[in-house]
Amino acid sequence: MRVKGQTAIITGGASGIGAESAVFLAKEGANIVLVDLNSCAKTIGKIRSTNADAQVLECLGDIRDAEFVKATVARASDTFGELHILVNNAGTCGRLSIEDMTMDVWDRDLDTNVKAAFLFIQAVVYPHMMEQKYGRIINISSISGINGGVSSGEGDSSRRSGPAYSASKGAIIALTKWVAKELGEQGITCNSVAPGATATGITSGVAYDLSKQVVKRMGTPGDIAEAVLYFASPESSYATGQVLQVDGGYNFG
Repeated sequence: MRVKGQTAIITGGASGIGAESAVFLAKEGANIVLVDLNSCAKTIGKIRSTNADAQVLECLGDIRDAEFVKATVARASDTFGELHILVNNAGTCGRLSIEDMTMDVWDRDLDTNVKAAFLFIQAVVYPHMMEQKYGRIINISSISGINGGVSSGEGDSSRRSGPAYSASKGAIIALTKWVAKELGEQGITCNSVAPGATATGITSGVAYDLSKQVVKRMGTPGDIAEAVLYFASPESSYATGQVLQVDGGYNFG
């Protein structure tokens, strides 16, 4: 029970990596705050099936809305007290080329993937993590933020993660490092997990060329949740500002 009694806020908790991260953290004793636009009923059911005593709070709304973010953090604090873990997981991924990119898709990806993470970091750190001199912030980025996007086929730019997505994930990595330097002396760590091709809703219908990976399979949400759990746990206290690539060895293939 590595995080027993701690409280974890997880955005995008209705499915995929967010849902699996919530299950893993609940198994280790954390109180869970699920944040999403969509119902988190399936995630709550899975949490309860593995830990009947788990305490779960569901907060539904738009994470790009600063007032919703503030209200969510206040609800979490009112319900559970101290806030220990923040997992900025929610994301969108447009696959338009730069020529076809629209402002709606650009703004959606940047606002969901970067602005929302900033809003939650700001609201959770000040005053909660600062007052308790402890916190674990985990930002889900992507190897697209490192290498400019993973193509699912040679010359098939329409299936590649788009420029807005890659830019947003690169920004999350830079934000992670900035926050780590700012808050390390306060007992607060900030790290990022960068998934490769992982079977989630975002990758549904996309056929990746797994021959470019050392591990010849798609990743699972559980693969990513294991890394989230490490950064959320006391074992990672000497790691901050790090980007852990969980990508089947894509960059080595």
